[in-house]
Parts: sequence; C-alpha cells; structure tokens
Amino acid sequence: MHYLLFYDVVPDYAERRIPLRALHLAHAWAAVERGELVLGGALADPPDGAVLLFKCDSPAPVEAFATSDPYVTNGLVTRWRVRVWTTVVGETAHNPIRKL
Repeated sequence: MHYLLFYDVVPDYAERRIPLRALHLAHAWAAVERGELVLGGALADPPDGAVLLFKCDSPAPVEAFATSDPYVTNGLVTRWRVRVWTTVVGETAHNPIRKL
C-alpha cells in the first residue's frame, strides 16, 4: 500500500531547516534503507510544505517517521497528516489497472 505524508511548515522553513537538515536527511535515508520511504522532498516556489511517499503495510511506519522526524520535533512542521494513496497507474502501482 502507498501512503503520502504531508507536512505544513513554518513561514521561515527554508532558513530554519539548515541546522537540522543533516539529521532530517539521515532519518529519511534510514527509512529508505528499511524499505519504507520511496520518495520525499520539499515543495518549491514557495517552500511551504513537503510530501513523502511511503510503501508499507500500514500507516504505522509513516506515523512513527513523522513523530520522530527532527523537523517535527523541533517545530519546523506545524501540521502533518497521512493519507492512503490508491495507486493504479505505473510500474510500481499497488493496484495496477490497465483496462476497464
């Protein structure tokens, strides 16, 4: 199953993340190595949020990631939420549908 993790961030996020970025990236790459995180990154123009794509059996790893992310624990993320994403098109779609 695919899950999207959405982050809303503080207005000065781009500047405030600098001292925490190495910790955040290490946290993210550890999730990649566990096979949970597929893609992640900040939204741009303006940098007012981030989206991370996870592939796992339940939302629990996504929630655990968010609650221990240095950006969250240090107040750069003002709100986060997890959504199930029903993927149907693409090589890695969870429920591929080629024809109806």
